[in-house]
Amino acid sequence: MTLIKSISGVRGTIGGKPGEGLTPIDVMKVTCGYAIWLKKKHGNRKIKTIIGRDARPSGNMVNKIVTSALQSMGIDVIDGDLCSTPTVMFAVKESKAQGGIIITASHNPKNWNALKLLNEKGEFLTAEEGNEVLDYSEYSDFNFSKVEKIGKHIIDESLTENHIEKILSLPIVDTSAIKRANLTVAVDAVNSVGGIAMPLLLEALGVKNIIEVNCEPNGLFAHNPEPIPEHLSELSAQVLQNKANVGFAVDPDVDRLLIISEDGEAISEEYTLVAVADYILQNDENSSPNTVSNLSSTQALADITEKYGGKYYSCPVGEVNVVQKMKEVNAVIGGEGNGGVIYPEMHYGRDALTGTAIFLTYMAKSGKKCSSIIKTLPNYSISKNKIELSDNIDIDKILLNISKRYSKKKIDKQDGIKIFFDKEWVHLRKSNTEPIIRIYSESDSIVKADNLAKKLINDISETLRSVDE
Repeated sequence: MTLIKSISGVRGTIGGKPGEGLTPIDVMKVTCGYAIWLKKKHGNRKIKTIIGRDARPSGNMVNKIVTSALQSMGIDVIDGDLCSTPTVMFAVKESKAQGGIIITASHNPKNWNALKLLNEKGEFLTAEEGNEVLDYSEYSDFNFSKVEKIGKHIIDESLTENHIEKILSLPIVDTSAIKRANLTVAVDAVNSVGGIAMPLLLEALGVKNIIEVNCEPNGLFAHNPEPIPEHLSELSAQVLQNKANVGFAVDPDVDRLLIISEDGEAISEEYTLVAVADYILQNDENSSPNTVSNLSSTQALADITEKYGGKYYSCPVGEVNVVQKMKEVNAVIGGEGNGGVIYPEMHYGRDALTGTAIFLTYMAKSGKKCSSIIKTLPNYSISKNKIELSDNIDIDKILLNISKRYSKKKIDKQDGIKIFFDKEWVHLRKSNTEPIIRIYSESDSIVKADNLAKKLINDISETLRSVDE
């Protein structure tokens, strides 16, 4: 069994003993810790939270525990039940709630679940805030409300529709153009809440021909739920078989998006943000628009930003870091290379629904095929690797030694070390939860990217041998 507590909440495998797996006791303690944090932050005012869940089998059970814990602490709960992560984030912001909890383990297997915690802006907590919640969750003397003070529980089935209505109202989204284009669109929702939200969005956008793949929200994932090319052969086949103009795949909580072109090719998840940003930048009225992505994401976003006269900024890995940097530089678009698109005009969170609407607008208004749009973007390939180490290895010391070895190169030390080799780069960073070094490398071909990764892996192995000696 596994239980991981972090600044963003708690995640783990369902079952086992308290503290070893995600048990009802662990869910209750973290939820109550979060409730204490909300009360300390917002004082004596009546507190309202929004909650929602993906479709995995344990979701309903965890939902009931979260709801009961919040009510028992005197907090009102607006329960959207089956709805996406971006839907809950948007609902917190729009309803002026004081917080929210999303019950989802994202792309983890169905035996996992998690609590993602939000602030009053509908954004993930900062590291400091998250640590405060974890501290409060270890209290042994929770003070629960008397019967007159327990919170209300209200079911709200309109959250997804409200989210979609807002997307349709965005100036960048052109529903008339999409309708006129008469597109055929396939979507793989991996049997989770995307099976509800994506067809509703496509219908609202004016798409009449929708090919639904794994859209029954039963939580029984039909394939590995991470939306990356190697997991989406079924969707690719359906795009070809039905002569669809484009296909979209989302993860279980619909904050990550991958695009399939009309020829059945699954486009690297790195290029979802780049393709959406390309359209945003073409149509932004700012003469020098800024963009942001994390250090492990493709160089292509920087290239197209500079093409349109803007400035690109990087930041440490993690959605909260991307959002913080986007606000700092007033970015018009940002996100992560895992298929996460953050469009501030909508809200500060990864949103596959918004990304879908913008890309369909791009296709409809340009009259270009999906593959033609992708071919206009800078061509890079990323190799994603990792090295597993023993618990007693000092990873910081290894990274320091590697940075000394490449001291004559440009190195970014915001998050691990990122070494630049002209138009190539390699990013080494340690995991926060496991004795692992993640190694991401990028070049103009996958062979070159792989070779660059191998070179750094050899360097790390040599460093380990010198330490042992």
